[in-house]
Amino acid sequence: MAKVRVTLLGCGGFMGQHVNRLRKRPDVEIVGLCDVTQEQLDKFTKRHWGNDGQPATPPPTFTDRAKMYAKTKPDAVFVATPHTLHYEHAVEALAAGCHVYMEKPMVTKSADAYALAEHVKKAGKILVVGYNTSCSPRFAYLRDVIRSGELGKLEMVSGYLTQDWRRFTKGSWRQKPELSGGGQAYDSGAHLLNSLCWTVDSPIAEVSAFVDNLDTPVDINSVINVRFTNGVLAAILVSGNSPGAGTHTVFVFDGGRVEVDGWGAHWMRVYKGDGKGGDKQIEVELPQEQMTPDDNFLDAIQGKAKPRTSPQHGIIHTELMDAIYESARTGKPAKPKRK
Repeated sequence: MAKVRVTLLGCGGFMGQHVNRLRKRPDVEIVGLCDVTQEQLDKFTKRHWGNDGQPATPPPTFTDRAKMYAKTKPDAVFVATPHTLHYEHAVEALAAGCHVYMEKPMVTKSADAYALAEHVKKAGKILVVGYNTSCSPRFAYLRDVIRSGELGKLEMVSGYLTQDWRRFTKGSWRQKPELSGGGQAYDSGAHLLNSLCWTVDSPIAEVSAFVDNLDTPVDINSVINVRFTNGVLAAILVSGNSPGAGTHTVFVFDGGRVEVDGWGAHWMRVYKGDGKGGDKQIEVELPQEQMTPDDNFLDAIQGKAKPRTSPQHGIIHTELMDAIYESARTGKPAKPKRK
């Protein structure tokens, strides 16, 4: 079978993780790298090519996206550019005949999310969003439990994420609204919020939110309350001004609860009612092996798996974020504005 020809757009720090993952796959060839300056590309290739255990020669580099697509003829592109550029970059990649792996968030406007979904449909290509938990066996189990009713009816979800985000993103594009589209809630918070929406698997009815920019141009701290149309209530705290990184999410059922790492899915504890007013921790069998979003994307391209995320998940997330910022701005509950 011919190798999947992959290009990388946006060669910053996080793209290095994709390079490491792609190198583990003998069915993949990285055929091009693109960023806005040759200086950035040189830094990236120096870091990821020519050292011990790395290929000696990097792929061709480009500062012009159209030239990269024309010369390399890729099957797929990994996009890790500033958030507000995602829509334009995805549309270009689809027009060039590429499947698209998009780092979160998919886009930063609901209208763009709906428009991009149409572009994907017309192109007949796969677009996935690189959320942390959608490909994990723990969240696959959790969504199955919600759908089956094994622990009863899901009633509430509570979760938090803390990071020293304000300090370590100072001076970067992530604190420039014209490039980021928002702050910590749209950045690391995207993983926690997607874990919520992907798992509850219901449209959002209403959102109430408070945010604090802490004298920066973007939100640093957020408190978000969500009511889903199926009746599930959720309360999410996203902190970008805490010295330690931590996370915890609990899904509360009328017959048990599931505590889980809602940011990275590294751990999970399941408790089931004992019929006597208490509960006990139980062992569970996970429905799949651990995979990365990269592997799921590449397997889906080759027809070996179904994508674990889609433009629809990007739509839900963007609608949620629009409602969060509207509520924070107006001081009133907000409803997602659907097409």
